Amino acid sequence: MAPKPKKGFLLRVPPELLEELRAWSAEEMRSLNGQIEWLLRDALRRRGRRVPPVQGNTAPSEQPEDQHDDART
Repeated sequence: MAPKPKKGFLLRVPPELLEELRAWSAEEMRSLNGQIEWLLRDALRRRGRRVPPVQGNTAPSEQPEDQHDDART
């Protein structure tokens, strides 16, 4: 079964926040979109909410830490 296409939406953030997210995503070797998706999934997990499974060919580094064995410190 083919993965469902991702839905796009406009996200407005202050320029300073965007720059920090870009820098962080570069350090983690993720795209900005991948970093934001990772942060949202991690926030859901930390709040005890249901985290939808990662679709497609996502690398383990793009999954929240409890979804792969390569835990970071």
